[in-house]
Amino acid sequence: MNRAAVIAGSIRALSGVSFLVAPERAQLLWSQREASDPTARLLLRSMGYRDLLIGAGLIAAGVRDEQKVPGWFLASAGADAADLIGGLSVRDELPQRDHLTGIGGAAVGMAVGIAGAVSAFRSARG
Repeated sequence: MNRAAVIAGSIRALSGVSFLVAPERAQLLWSQREASDPTARLLLRSMGYRDLLIGAGLIAAGVRDEQKVPGWFLASAGADAADLIGGLSVRDELPQRDHLTGIGGAAVGMAVGIAGAVSAFRSARG
């Protein structure tokens, strides 16, 4: 079993579930702005589905198929890279707290995904 994949996948999947079940409340964990607009809630739920899918993939690969772990970590890093690029495009409009949670969180998630992929790839080859 790849513990890192299971832990990272669980965190990502739980985050996804929170955006699906209560997008307005989950939004307030990441931003000072409310998600009262229907379009914002739609996008948050889309992000929730994405994170749940990637998290479940990481968990399944971590438990059953070590060879697929690097790919799922890279999918996780790619999702966070997209969030980082999107966050940087509006950085001048974000309050300081949103810089730390949104942009910083995406950067950390990207680093975790890349590090997880490299580590899993090395252990699969090793």
